[in-house]
Amino acid sequence: MLTERVDALGELLGLSRTRVSPDALAESGRFLDRVGERRRLSPDHTVVALAGATGSGKSTLFNALVGWELSEAGVRRPTTSAPVACVWDATGEAAGADGAQGAGGAEGADGLLDRLGVASRGRHTRYGDGELAGLVLLDLPDHDSAAPGHRDQVDRLLALVDVVVWVLDPEKYADAVLHERYLRPLAGHADVTLLVLNQVDRLPSEAADQILDDLRRLLDEDGLAVGEHGEAGALVLAASARTGEGMPELRAALGRLVAERGAALRRLAADMDRTAARLKPFYVGEGVAGLTDAAREAFAGRLAESVGAEAIGEAAEREWARAAAEACGAPWERLVRAPQEPRGLGPELVLAASRPVVDEAVRALARAATAGLPGPWALAVREAARRGGETLPAALEAAVVRAGPGAPERPRWWSAVGTAQWLLAVLAVAGVVCAAAFAGGTAGPVAAPWWLAAALLGTGALGGPVLAWAARLAARGPAQRYGQAAERRLRDAAADCGRARVLEPVASELLRYREVREQYGLMAGPWRDSTFG
Repeated sequence: MLTERVDALGELLGLSRTRVSPDALAESGRFLDRVGERRRLSPDHTVVALAGATGSGKSTLFNALVGWELSEAGVRRPTTSAPVACVWDATGEAAGADGAQGAGGAEGADGLLDRLGVASRGRHTRYGDGELAGLVLLDLPDHDSAAPGHRDQVDRLLALVDVVVWVLDPEKYADAVLHERYLRPLAGHADVTLLVLNQVDRLPSEAADQILDDLRRLLDEDGLAVGEHGEAGALVLAASARTGEGMPELRAALGRLVAERGAALRRLAADMDRTAARLKPFYVGEGVAGLTDAAREAFAGRLAESVGAEAIGEAAEREWARAAAEACGAPWERLVRAPQEPRGLGPELVLAASRPVVDEAVRALARAATAGLPGPWALAVREAARRGGETLPAALEAAVVRAGPGAPERPRWWSAVGTAQWLLAVLAVAGVVCAAAFAGGTAGPVAAPWWLAAALLGTGALGGPVLAWAARLAARGPAQRYGQAAERRLRDAAADCGRARVLEPVASELLRYREVREQYGLMAGPWRDSTFG
């Protein structure tokens, strides 16, 4: 499980370097390096650090656990200026006697000590004590030391060790610096934390119990779980390095940690949890991120509005109806009406893309796409939308010119109606000629009767307007379909431009966020990332 989380963190950092601030990722990158270093080094050793304030008796406790005066202890404070280490080696033959000690690190622990920065003169080995075989015990400088650099050493080493034993004295166990700077931020490391109330020989038994109860209360306020009755959590003990009280319990607790060989992994897992909490604001937003169908449709609708798709469709409908009226009208209507060149529906009727409308469409889409995104990824999505929006108006105008309707094509029935109109006109002329001849008395004995002339004239004169009116009625449906088809082509052209210039870059950023979100979920662990879907 830890391996998967580490791999996910590596993927997460790799995918985020161009989106999240390097400063925000720097600490996580250093932690990833620490994980790699610790996993490469000896898994058979458990590194335990004794940490505490000035006068807490860390060095005395260290010497009591080792059985030798390795760490200088005295009234001069701070006494420990550099970390001192002792490595327990089960091979008593190396020294020839159980309990002997020697200079230098035990085989296999040198890499760990190098990583910790323990000088060669501060390295010691304890042979033959099988109960603590594999333990690497450090005595750290005081975390509240006034000496320059001591606190920096403590902070550096606390980030590298597997287990921390906080040595507290009855007077400083409630120190605000201890709780606010160390215990509270490391509350998630309870499984690899021990707290030893040292110097209890100075207290009456009932006072020691009261202090331990108050200490547990403070730890609860810090969020540091206390393990009691076999439960997981920090172990709280009372001890006296001077009299030996509580030392067997402390040695037994350290022995269990060493024997389990799992403290290093638990420490790294706790560090991973802390890293996940620190990175959460950069990867987890509120709600569900992404583009909805409604947002896409609204964007396409605004782009169609910006190029006047509806207006052009209506103009196309009117143009088709006008052309039909001209083609199907009576011949004398064309004579009395001023001739009109076919206007078509080319670029002169295409409305230029409205930049304010386009800009607002892009902003509205960005707002919809960034809802629920954390800050860095929302910024990346807005930037992708902005870049596409800069070239979108010109692209829309070019696309609309290409997709705009031209002059309507003449259906066959226009020609048939036009021919019928000419025939009716001929009948009307024939009727007029016959009527004139009859009225002038020039008709011969075989001339057509007057009623025939009237019939020809009436049919030609009235049939033309009636046929033109019928043609206009028949043209309404095709004209409407022609206008709708023109509007649809323009809408599709505008939508294609918007998709290529804005939607696809935005979707690409959202897909990248989805990838890092999945990696964050793997790194954080499903039980700590319940919002991840």
